[in-house]
Amino acid sequence: MQDIVNTEQAQAWNGPEGAHWARNQDRWNAVNEGFNTPLLDAAGITADHRTLDIGCGSGQTTRLAALRAPQGHATGLDLSGPMLAGARLRAEREGVGNVSFVRGDAQAPPFEPGSFDSAISRYGVMFFADPVAAFGAIGRSLRSGGRLAFVCPADAALNDWVAAMASLGAFLPVGDFGQPGLPGMFSLAAPDRVREVLTAAGFSGITVDRAQAYGTWGEGAEDAADFLLGTGPGRYLMEQADAASRTRAREVLTDHLRAHEAADGTVRLRSTSWLVTADRPATPSDRP
Repeated sequence: MQDIVNTEQAQAWNGPEGAHWARNQDRWNAVNEGFNTPLLDAAGITADHRTLDIGCGSGQTTRLAALRAPQGHATGLDLSGPMLAGARLRAEREGVGNVSFVRGDAQAPPFEPGSFDSAISRYGVMFFADPVAAFGAIGRSLRSGGRLAFVCPADAALNDWVAAMASLGAFLPVGDFGQPGLPGMFSLAAPDRVREVLTAAGFSGITVDRAQAYGTWGEGAEDAADFLLGTGPGRYLMEQADAASRTRAREVLTDHLRAHEAADGTVRLRSTSWLVTADRPATPSDRP
């Protein structure tokens, strides 16, 4: 393990939250995998590309990047030991050999300058304590002219899971999920903030495009409600309430999610995100 700068997030992702994601990696992939193809297409990965996957979690996008570059390599970087253990096991089971996983901090990545042709992230860049420093370090890990592509949540009001949780306001201290600013899910929800951070970090050619996908959150309303209430935000809210309020919240959330059940019974919720691309400026003196 390399030096960790973002200690608060390291503690979170190696505690109950990281364990939850590691146990439920297939479920989280079912929620988010609708963004995989747009993300990898935006990164422009070719057959011999060296790709860095930031906040790779259980490594689905890392493995997919590796499969797009059979003569190249994909490296997953994450703070979470539990999730990286699952990522390594899954890569071995799937026979993806041109992939590796490193426990480390994107704010101080343990790579030589110019080590990668591209950097990608599916919901892994919103939690930086110092986003300008983190993206600056990621940029230095890219070769001259290298491409950064990532997906991060857009306006909270356009994400169905937020509306589902907001429906519990009479029973749980929901507050306002969607305020940009501090490290957290919606810290990059404002496009101007994305451009400001990436420009300060030394990137150019920045694009911020809206992308939407429907993810599967459960096999039915009750299953999806259990899953949502078992996430970090869900657990936190439930811990603040008494037993009667917790019971009522579960009932109300289940009823809310019934409206999102598809014909096959699965619960499908819309996620709205920004698909962001940016380039490390090419300079003649900058070589991998």
